[in-house]
Amino acid sequence: MGFSEKQRQVLRFPYTPYSALICDGAVRAGKTSVMSLSFILWAMGRFNGCAFAVCGKSVGSVERNILTPLLSVRYLQEHFSLCYNRGGHVLTVRRGTRENRFYLFGGKDESSYTLIQGVTLAGVLLDEVALMPRSFVEQTIARCSVTGSRLWFSCNPESPAHWFYQEWVLKAGGKKALRLRFTMDDNPGLSKEVRERYAGTFQGAFYRRFVLGEWAVAEGLVYDFFDRSFVREAPEEPFEEWYVSVDYGTSNPTSMGLWGRKGGVWYRTGEYYYDGRAARRQKTDEEYADDLAGLAGDRPV
Repeated sequence: MGFSEKQRQVLRFPYTPYSALICDGAVRAGKTSVMSLSFILWAMGRFNGCAFAVCGKSVGSVERNILTPLLSVRYLQEHFSLCYNRGGHVLTVRRGTRENRFYLFGGKDESSYTLIQGVTLAGVLLDEVALMPRSFVEQTIARCSVTGSRLWFSCNPESPAHWFYQEWVLKAGGKKALRLRFTMDDNPGLSKEVRERYAGTFQGAFYRRFVLGEWAVAEGLVYDFFDRSFVREAPEEPFEEWYVSVDYGTSNPTSMGLWGRKGGVWYRTGEYYYDGRAARRQKTDEEYADDLAGLAGDRPV
C-alpha cells in the first residue's frame, strides 16, 4: 500500500524552503505515522551526533502513538539500528558512523516546560500539540538552536480561539510554515466502511472537527446545534437604529459587537475582540474606550 498525495507532501517537506510543518485535520487521517517517519529520515539524513525531541501529551502517549509504530516499520529495521532506553526515554538511531538521539517528552501541564530546559535540539516533533500548554511548546521551540533545525507539529482541531490555531495555523505563511489539512480520505489504510462509521458517530461541532478536520467551537455553546448555516450577510447601510454590546474583561477577553436594526431585524455588522492574556498585554480603560469609539464610528449609537 502506497502513500496518499497529502502524505507524500509530508515526506517532501524536508526538501522545501519551509522551516516548520503543520499537519492538522480529521482523526485517523494518517498524519502522525507519516510525519514521524519523515522526521526520523530527515534527522538521520541531515545531522550526526545531535539531539531531537519527540513530544506528546505524555511520554506514554508518545511511546504508544509514535515509537511503537516506528519500531515496526520494515524500512527502518532494515536500514537503521534503533535502540530505545525506556528508563531514560531516549531512542538512539544509528546508520554506519551516523548516530542521533531522540528524547521523548510529555507536555501535560504548565510545569512541563521545566523538563526540556537546557537541552539543545536540532529539531522537534510535537504530536497532539493542541493539547499541550503554550509554555511547554514555546520552551521546546526555543531549544531548537542548531543550524538547519525544523519544527514539526501535528494535531486534531480544537476551538478556533485556541492559541495554536491563532498563532500558528492562521499565521503559517508569516512563520515560513507549510500547513497541510488532512481528511480521512488522505489515509489510504482506512477502508470506506471505517470512514462511514466515523462519519455516522459524530455530529455538530465534533463532526466538523473529527471528520471534516475543521477548527470548530464545541464547549460553551448555548445552542449546541448552531453552525455556519445559520449565518446571513447583513444588508448595507443605512440602518434605522444602532447599538453596541460590550462584554468587558480585564484578565479575561473583551468583546464588543456593533448592531444595526433594519426592517425589524437586528444585524451584527461589526465586532471587536481583544484577549490581553493571549496578547500578553492588558489594555487600559482609555484604550478600550478608543477601540469602542473606533467600532462605532460616526454612527448615532
